[in-house]
Amino acid sequence: MKPEEALQKQIALYREMSREQRVRIALGLHELACEMARVGIRRQHPSATPEEVEALLRQRLEMARGT
Repeated sequence: MKPEEALQKQIALYREMSREQRVRIALGLHELACEMARVGIRRQHPSATPEEVEALLRQRLEMARGT
């Protein structure tokens, strides 16, 4: 299957899903992205406490939003 065909099939599958299913997927992807960011933060700041990691994550999210 070519990439464009795969994309169209994926879009069709998303359209068949309920709103709740799509929101669940979106939230799961958001949490995955946050966990990946936490891993990066821990690598950059190995002595950071869990609270500091979360504060740095919030800072990154705010910067990404442009606030």
